[in-house]
Amino acid sequence: MLLLLICLIGLQYRLWFGEANLVEVQALQQEIERQRAENDLLVNRNHQLDAEVKDLKQGLEALEERARNQLGMVKEGESFFQLVPALPGKPPADTGQ
Repeated sequence: MLLLLICLIGLQYRLWFGEANLVEVQALQQEIERQRAENDLLVNRNHQLDAEVKDLKQGLEALEERARNQLGMVKEGESFFQLVPALPGKPPADTGQ
């Protein structure tokens, strides 16, 4: 009976305090879940980037939109107007018209 009790205590010690104990296993499971959630976000981002690449390869509209927004490009024959906001506390300049 004493031998069985010693084996039980030894097994319980390994379960709670030994290598790969329950606390460590729980922490690893939480880390796995966190990593899965991060992977899901990255997969969604990759799908969006893939769709954008396909759109840029196939159509000129997306390419033109990027050129206008990011590079400030203007088509031939178009006029470009840039509106500058007034500085805070300073009245807008009078154009005299």
